[in-house]
Amino acid sequence: MATQLKPQFVRAVAVLVAGAALTLAGVLFYQRYTENYVVTEEKDGTAVTRLITARLSGASTLKVAELSGTLQSTATDVRGMGMLKSNQVIKVPFSVDYFVDVSQIGPADLQWSEGSRTLIVDAPDVTVAKPNVDESQRSLVRTQGVFVTREAGENLARRTSQAAQTKAQAEARSPERMAQAREKARAALARLLGAPLQSVGYGDARVLVTFPNERRARDNERWDVTAPIDEVLANRR
Repeated sequence: MATQLKPQFVRAVAVLVAGAALTLAGVLFYQRYTENYVVTEEKDGTAVTRLITARLSGASTLKVAELSGTLQSTATDVRGMGMLKSNQVIKVPFSVDYFVDVSQIGPADLQWSEGSRTLIVDAPDVTVAKPNVDESQRSLVRTQGVFVTREAGENLARRTSQAAQTKAQAEARSPERMAQAREKARAALARLLGAPLQSVGYGDARVLVTFPNERRARDNERWDVTAPIDEVLANRR
């Protein structure tokens, strides 16, 4: 016979669980606040350069391309009822990485066409990383204005940085750049996934990589898919 828990016991457990959740949330909030806003100082009050946090994470993504170059960014600041107007122009190098998450490619995404000796790979689409704008390597910083206050200078620096990030991301995600990145990804995946075929004697095989936006055109063609690639490799060995 099942034992029925008393309502008082259930309420006590619920209170303990809620208390633990609130405590954990408070600890996480304090850690994040300390990491982002609390200044680390020496005993005499001098701020120091110090590593606050560092996290090493595993990754299953394959870097397939990189877009790099130099961009120009501008910003304007207006204060004092329009009397104080200032602007800033910077030139700064940037880079943007493109990746493919190979962990999303499973056996169902790999098919073998014996007639054409082709490995058909249905790959996930290329993803674009956050732009890296290296402001420490700025080649030009030009600030103009009759009187540029400290607050105005900080605002100009922040806005030129944001504009540079936005421009780099827009360029990296443009249709032309994405098409170029997919071609680079196609070649990289063909090399990566073609290696097992070569190792088992299929050196003349080709690897056909398709991305989601290309599936419909590929599906309209007829392919003689004889077996999943894992079975082909197993039989070959």
